[in-house]
Amino acid sequence: MRPFRGVPIVAAALVTAALAGPAPARATPTAAVGGDHCARREQVHVPGAAFQQSACLPDLTTSGLAGTPYTDMADQAGLTAKATQNPSGVPGVQIDGYFPDSSHFNTTHGWRHDAQFVIRLPDHWNGGLVVTGAPGTRRQYATDTAISDQVLAQGYAYAATDKGNSGADFYRDGSRPGDAVAEWNARTTQLTLAAKRAVAQRYGHAPRRTYMTGISNGGYLTRWQLENHPRLYDGGVDWEGALWTADGPNLLSSLPTAVARMLGSARDEDLYAVGFARGSEFLWPYHEKAYWGVTQKIYRAEFDPAYAPGCPGPSAGTTPDKILAPCAADATYDYASRPAAVHRAVARVSLTGRIGKPLITLHGDLDALLPKAVDSDVYARMVDASGRGALHRYYTVQGGTHVDGLYDTYPDRLRPILPCYRSAFDTLVSWVQRGTQPPADHTITRPAGGDVVDSCALADRAAPVR
Repeated sequence: MRPFRGVPIVAAALVTAALAGPAPARATPTAAVGGDHCARREQVHVPGAAFQQSACLPDLTTSGLAGTPYTDMADQAGLTAKATQNPSGVPGVQIDGYFPDSSHFNTTHGWRHDAQFVIRLPDHWNGGLVVTGAPGTRRQYATDTAISDQVLAQGYAYAATDKGNSGADFYRDGSRPGDAVAEWNARTTQLTLAAKRAVAQRYGHAPRRTYMTGISNGGYLTRWQLENHPRLYDGGVDWEGALWTADGPNLLSSLPTAVARMLGSARDEDLYAVGFARGSEFLWPYHEKAYWGVTQKIYRAEFDPAYAPGCPGPSAGTTPDKILAPCAADATYDYASRPAAVHRAVARVSLTGRIGKPLITLHGDLDALLPKAVDSDVYARMVDASGRGALHRYYTVQGGTHVDGLYDTYPDRLRPILPCYRSAFDTLVSWVQRGTQPPADHTITRPAGGDVVDSCALADRAAPVR
């Protein structure tokens, strides 16, 4: 799939998924490489799956999977810098399938069935499991380059879910406001439990350590899981997770001002007032094209469909321009004054800060979709207020923004967050498994020179965050 001409690459990934989805599988599984490779594959049955298929592969990383049905490179568009170095050469078993579901947004493999998942089981296992959910409105292969490749090379089993619905029309899933997002949490829990059982079948015992992690909406899932099901996990890394709180702040309390600016009725000062960072202005034109309008209208439709029932209506759009265009009514949307029923819908999926296992949060100081001032800064205070501060570390990445792919356009102003994420994951493992206390909360400074694409010293610090 190629990006639509004139449309930013991340937006192209979203609208391509909404309009068509990836083509059905056509490639043939590669033959096994011998020895104990893929041993016990036939014994692995994912509990609760309505359908599954497995393949014995010589390389489970994107280096080996690109161009095959076992990943979708288009759905990863824009999430990582082009020069990112990833490991390769991890043989093992890949299981693709889906759980019972009544919605059909995900057309991967030609299945037209939601609640799709991927589980990867490397031949050389370190005893751990990493679970994630798709960022944004993407699907189960979205973080293969950003997360799967690295953890597989370290020996972890890996599991990812499409969250039960995907694409720009995800808000149509469910029967009442908030159902679609609530399903994200339920599907992540479902996959975690099933993946633990699948791991036990493959290796002879359950994982000794299970880590939850994710980007953006996947970061939200990480927070929610560690608050609501901490017994399932040993810790997590939250990469710029979305913040949902019933009384705000949340996406619906900051994005309307961005939409108003798109339509010429808001000033720069108005964006600063709702949390957008000074210094991030050079990123705003991109976000006007790729994010602000579509994000506000589809999430408002999810939680508050009565506000503007004709927009987006039964679909977010049938062409790229229509999908990305804002609803004019959203420029004056005032979440605080909306009926109690809207706030109750958001409350169903709200975060509390009451994490039960160690959590590391990363957020870029130039994030122009989820400004950290009204997102992770607030969440860190929520964790502290709940008495769980000892379980949390929060690092701001200087020069980081919402998607690392923008580094390729602005290498003199940005830095990718991925290398800091990898450092944070290793730090979490040391914290959980060896009791090594991570550095205190701080801003990770952007170096004046050197390799920022594949290197990040978590201890490089500026002023404390809080």
